[in-house]
Amino acid sequence: MVYGYIRVSTDKQTVENQRFEINRFCERHEMIVDKWIEETISGSKDIEKRKLGTLLDGMKKDDILICAELSRLGRNLLMIMGILNSCMKREVQVWTIKDNYRLGSDINSKVLAFAFGLSAEIERNLISQRTKEALARKRAEGVVLGRPKGSKSKVKKLTGREAEIRALLEKRISKSAIARILGVHRITVANFIKEIREKATPHAF
Repeated sequence: MVYGYIRVSTDKQTVENQRFEINRFCERHEMIVDKWIEETISGSKDIEKRKLGTLLDGMKKDDILICAELSRLGRNLLMIMGILNSCMKREVQVWTIKDNYRLGSDINSKVLAFAFGLSAEIERNLISQRTKEALARKRAEGVVLGRPKGSKSKVKKLTGREAEIRALLEKRISKSAIARILGVHRITVANFIKEIREKATPHAF
């Protein structure tokens, strides 16, 4: 069986982007997801407390687990390696899309798993450290952090993609589909289109 695994850390994140990526991947490889597993939980939680743990316990030899990237399995190297090691022992395959990783029982798979997991963890730690250092420096310089209360950012997530959105609308592509294509939430697309239409001349968008 083919399982599609989706994990988000908070309710504010959407599972649609990951589902879209997995479906598109399966279409390219002429595969069908037999069962979806979705959960909203931190990747740092013990595997036994997650739906992923229950899923792995029930998977059999030659079953395939597909997810967007290795970081969806866990938030640190040791957890990711533990999960992959368990899958190798069960002869369960793990495929990731962004990392283009394929788990096997060979040494190359083990080395790649280690490299990807280590790189992801180092990158997260570096980003976190740089952010903390930058914020500390600004505070020391007396800079007031955060957006002034009641103000709105003039730069939107979709700024600069107006022509692309217009072309999709002209093809009668739904807002939900446009959101998946652009990798954002449907509400983001709807609000952006509404705001542009309010500012534009009649029938301009």
